[in-house]
Amino acid sequence: MPQFPRNLFEFGQMFSSEEACVEYLIQTRWPDGFHCPGCPSSKFHWFKDRNAFKCYECGEWVYLTQGTVMEKSRTPICKWFLGAYLMTTLTPGISAVQFQRQVGLTRYETAFQILHKLRSAMVRPERGQLSGAVEVDESFVGGAREGTRGRGAEGKAIVVGAVEVIPTSRGTRAGRVRLQEIGDASQETLVPFIMDCVEPGTIVRTDGWLGYTNLPQMGYRHEIVEGEDSTEVAEQLVHIHRVFSNLKSWLIGTHHGVSEKHLQAYLNELVFRFNRRANPMAAFNAILGLASHFEAPTYEELYAAGEAGGWVHPNPGGNQ
Repeated sequence: MPQFPRNLFEFGQMFSSEEACVEYLIQTRWPDGFHCPGCPSSKFHWFKDRNAFKCYECGEWVYLTQGTVMEKSRTPICKWFLGAYLMTTLTPGISAVQFQRQVGLTRYETAFQILHKLRSAMVRPERGQLSGAVEVDESFVGGAREGTRGRGAEGKAIVVGAVEVIPTSRGTRAGRVRLQEIGDASQETLVPFIMDCVEPGTIVRTDGWLGYTNLPQMGYRHEIVEGEDSTEVAEQLVHIHRVFSNLKSWLIGTHHGVSEKHLQAYLNELVFRFNRRANPMAAFNAILGLASHFEAPTYEELYAAGEAGGWVHPNPGGNQ
């Protein structure tokens, strides 16, 4: 497998045509050569016009994008590849409007669907739990509106976050992060989030909010940071507050705000890119669904998100 492209120029060289993208898919999905999933045979016919293998022995059809987020899409594979590359390598990410313009798509809806399908593959159910020392806090996402301030703020979405604190020779740095949209900041909501994404026995640092008071009973080493005001508390939970600051700047700067019904998808994207910032090739393959079988939402399901029976963006206690 060639070196992963370090910039757009190298990307253009590596994936210069639809045929080059097809070859990459074949090599990535079947590095030891194609084997029929229905029988032991490795003999096949390749149908270029259908991007599909047909088993020579049992006659089963296996389509190249089957089991990926690209399955049944009419958009050229090279445009999916560019979308995945931009999402995993651009520091500010990319909006659907920008993606439509850069890739040359005629419809905004197509760009919107492609990016959300890529986001839908950003959550691994088998993700590992955070450990060591972890900062946890909540924040509000949304524009300034009149009404109650603080944990009871009206008209804003609540996001709870957790981030590993990694010791270094120069102090500490942020490790893996988790973000989840929640309905309220009660103990019944916050503690299950922590139990889902933080390993028991971990040092969990929070402010003095009552929602965290029973963490010791749940097997955690709870440290409460003190301060004269919210600014002093935030300075002691510096890593999670930097994550929140980056989140808000990104949502406003790149996306100019997002719909609350799709907020979790954007949280998943930020977490995914943050946790894989050192390994863009793995991130690129993962969101295309090349590592495992994945069923992405349809256009109708995405637009029904937030409605009864509609699509629910992956939202486990932790992402990845």
